Amino acid sequence: MKEPLADLDFIEAANLLNCEVAAIRAVAEVESGPRGGFCPDGFPVTLFEGHIFFKYTKGIYALNHPTICYPKWTTKFYGKTWTDERLRLEEATKLDRRAALMSASWGRFQIMGFNYPLVGCTHVQAFVNLVCKSEAVQLDLFCQYIIHECLDDELRERRWDDFARRYNGPLYQLNRYSEKLAQAYKKNGGVL
Repeated sequence: MKEPLADLDFIEAANLLNCEVAAIRAVAEVESGPRGGFCPDGFPVTLFEGHIFFKYTKGIYALNHPTICYPKWTTKFYGKTWTDERLRLEEATKLDRRAALMSASWGRFQIMGFNYPLVGCTHVQAFVNLVCKSEAVQLDLFCQYIIHECLDDELRERRWDDFARRYNGPLYQLNRYSEKLAQAYKKNGGVL
């Protein structure tokens, strides 16, 4: 089992982003819940997005692989367990590895693979290799992403709608991300 984030990790990240520890803990909780950044077998937690795979493969697998390649976002094909979700990713990697890795969100903070350049990686495999190391590395990648995308002020000011819109995409309201972030922030000791 990989070592989970320690309090000091969260404190250092909060100092770097100039926000409350509770804000970073809220994102971690909403994105990966109590399971943390790794599955029981030590592989990072992932969520494969078939609509992103459709985009990067121009839909060429949609007819023969409709549960991993489809034109619009849906939760219909998400795996019920981490093993189900892993099988979806593995199926996609057999078809187009690069597109598959870019089409999954990774680790404790569920950063999409296609964001690899925004966290200083030259290719998606380098990003995945880093995510596989530890939750501390996953937190570092999260901080790099937040800084690059200038999302630190949304965290600092607890503008959950603005944060969720940019972090989770334009359909963030369907999963109530901003509400969940506000609740997790309060639960983790945030000051309203």
